Amino acid sequence: MSKVLVTGGAGYIGSHIVRMLVETGREVVVVDDLSEGHRQALDDVPLTVADFGDAATLEKLLADGSVEFIVHMAALCEVGQSVVDPASYYHNNLVRSLSLFDAAVKFGVRGIVFSSTAATYGEPDELPITESHPQRPTNPYGETKLACERALRWYHGAYGLNSIALRYFNAAGAHPDGDIGEDHADESHLIPRLIQAVVQGSEPIPIFGEDYPTPDGTCVRDYVHVTDLAQAHVLALGLMREQGATCEAFNLGNGEGFSVRQVIDTVATVSGLRAPTRSAPRREGDPATLVASSARISERLGWRPAFPSLEQIVRTAWDWHRAFPNGYASKT
Repeated sequence: MSKVLVTGGAGYIGSHIVRMLVETGREVVVVDDLSEGHRQALDDVPLTVADFGDAATLEKLLADGSVEFIVHMAALCEVGQSVVDPASYYHNNLVRSLSLFDAAVKFGVRGIVFSSTAATYGEPDELPITESHPQRPTNPYGETKLACERALRWYHGAYGLNSIALRYFNAAGAHPDGDIGEDHADESHLIPRLIQAVVQGSEPIPIFGEDYPTPDGTCVRDYVHVTDLAQAHVLALGLMREQGATCEAFNLGNGEGFSVRQVIDTVATVSGLRAPTRSAPRREGDPATLVASSARISERLGWRPAFPSLEQIVRTAWDWHRAFPNGYASKT
C-alpha cells in the first residue's frame, strides 16, 4: 500500500489528520521533531523524530518510493513571534520546506497537501475572503506561507509536483472522542488559554486591542473545528489521486466571524465559569477581521463543517482540557 508522510504529524492539527487518515485506511508515517508535538497523540503510527527538512532523513523516508503523498504540517506559526524573529520563520517555514519539496520531486512523490493560512491575505478588502482575494501578508508568518504556495506553483509547472494548499482560518476544538487535543508548552491560542484559566487558574488573559473597527472593538476571527480541517486534508488527497495533475488552493473556515469578547462569553457559557481578562495593546500584524468563504472547497470537494457552531467547537475543547488539565502529561 502507498503511504502518506505527515510532517508535524504529532502536533495539534497534524495528530487529528493522522487519526483520520488511519481511520480511512491509509498507511501513515510521521516525521516530527517533537518541539511542539507529542508522541502520545499518535497511538501506534510510526514516528521518525527529526527535522522535516533534513536531507538524510527525507532520503530514508522517501527513497524506496513507498510514499505517494505528503501532508506538510510542520511550521512555526505564531504571528507575533514572526515579527520579532523573522529569520527563524524564513529558515524553518521556507528554507526547510524547499528541501522537502526538492526531496518530493527527487523521489517521485505524487503530490503535497500544504498547510497554509489566512495570514497570506493580510488586511481584507472585502468579506468574506475568497481565494481570489489579493494576498498581501502583514507579517513574516504569512509571508513565508505565501512564498511556499508560490514555490509549489512553480514546482508544479516545472517538475510536475502536484499540490493543494489549504488556507486555514482559526483552528480550534479537540477530537470528539476526547483523547487528543491542543497541548502547547507556551499556549497562545485564545480558546485553550481561556479554558486553562478556568481549569487551572491563571493570571488574567490579555485582550490584544479593544479599539478595532469591529462591533465590540476586539478582533474578529473565523473558527473552524480541528476535525473539520482534518477531513479537508483527506478530501484533498482524494482529489489529487483522482484528478492527477493539480495545483490549487482552498480556504478552510466556517464563514462566520466571532469577536474575542464573543469567544470569552462562549467559554463562560460552556464551562459555567468566566476567565479573568485584561486589556493589552494590539499585536503588530493582526488584521481586525478575518472571515472565510469556503464555497470553493464545498463545491469542488463536498466539504462541509460537521462542527459549525462556536459553542460546539468550544465544548470539545472544554471536554479535552477538563479531562487532561496538564495536556498529554496527564495521560502518562
